[in-house]
Amino acid sequence: MYQYTAARARFGDRVDRLLPFLWRGDPLADEVIRSGAAARWQEALASPRPNGLPDCVYAFVDTLTTVPAWVDWRRIERAGELFYRAGVLAGLVLGLRSLVGGYAAPDGNKPLVFSGRLREQAPRRVAETSRFVTQVCRPGGMRAGGEGWRITAQVRLMHAKVRALLEASPHWRTDAWGTPINQHDMLATNLLFSSVFLDGLRIMGFPVSPREAGDYLHLWRYVGWCIGVDPALLPADVSDALAAEEVIRATQRPPDDDSRALVEALICSPLHAAKTPAARRLAQARVTLISQLSRRLIGDELADQLGLARSPVGLTLPMLRPLVRQSARAGQLLPRAWIRRASEIYWESVISTGLRGEPVSFDLPSRLAHG
Repeated sequence: MYQYTAARARFGDRVDRLLPFLWRGDPLADEVIRSGAAARWQEALASPRPNGLPDCVYAFVDTLTTVPAWVDWRRIERAGELFYRAGVLAGLVLGLRSLVGGYAAPDGNKPLVFSGRLREQAPRRVAETSRFVTQVCRPGGMRAGGEGWRITAQVRLMHAKVRALLEASPHWRTDAWGTPINQHDMLATNLLFSSVFLDGLRIMGFPVSPREAGDYLHLWRYVGWCIGVDPALLPADVSDALAAEEVIRATQRPPDDDSRALVEALICSPLHAAKTPAARRLAQARVTLISQLSRRLIGDELADQLGLARSPVGLTLPMLRPLVRQSARAGQLLPRAWIRRASEIYWESVISTGLRGEPVSFDLPSRLAHG
């Protein structure tokens, strides 16, 4: 683990408790993949249950349909309201802070790198991530059988399939990167979608109350539980999440060339898609703006490490905070249904643009592009 000695001096045995999770996957989902029946997992939801499915598939579904005692559905519903109230700002923070933060992790980004086609797949990754998060945050989305719940289960199996493919690859370096999509990295991703996301909203000036923050962490604690994160790792509240963030940040290596390639593909996707000189000029302006927004959201040090250029445009971004704050307050005077519908229209546009007419499937991959 990078900078282990310094991190242990600062955080004590919290570092030692986290370290073994770099070599742990998701045993139940991994068994389902080995059974060869992963594509049929939803059949086990039927009543009466069909014959012919391996026991591990039923165990997988039983785990997903057994709601932990700590789940509070009222808090989960309120958490979704926060996400949709943030609207376009939620999209900016999710893409330019949460996704960029994940790409910056040089060990955690390797499964994505092995998938290949970084530039071509960047818009689709944004669309798939958006579909996942929006469905998780919809009313009833995480109830058993809800769309967010189904996507979460499918993503869990997709991770297990990728893990199996990478473990079979002679190019995967377990000594350097740990188990593919390991528990440590799964926790880090959960934090990127929860506490790191909330912090990004605040950086932009969007008001988030302590109760809203606690509710949003509660939602993602349950998402983490459903997606296979070890319950011992899942933060119970905001203070737990911030402590986990600190430990992961202190032991994470600096971004590598893969990090920079992933971020370049994400940030510059409008430029890559432009076909005419006029479109390229407009795309370049968009790239400059979103680069500076990302710098604002992740900080200059990490932005420099990722190769995000500085621009005078960035000097004007602090003025956005009071505008965002005032807009959020004004929005509270509007009917909640209006705000939600406007947010849904925005997210539908993001998803359809990224998919380019193709469906979202979250299919289990049959092979890797590299390795």
